[in-house]
Amino acid sequence: MNFLDPMLPQAREAKLRYLDADFQVLKEGDFVRCAVTGDPIRLDQLRYWDVDRQVAYRSAEVAFAEYLKGLK
Repeated sequence: MNFLDPMLPQAREAKLRYLDADFQVLKEGDFVRCAVTGDPIRLDQLRYWDVDRQVAYRSAEVAFAEYLKGLK
């Protein structure tokens, strides 16, 4: 069982504002959700996001796939 298990009361979803090289916490929490997969991403592991769309991605592969979709 990990701390992001939805049954655990201490795991809270955060609200962030994504900036160019950082993010600002608007609502305290432990994780955000990937815009594509819905997977929880711990804030200390968050590395990929889209500033224009204000969404997070769980990996570079997921972010790149979304980028390619936008080119069509």
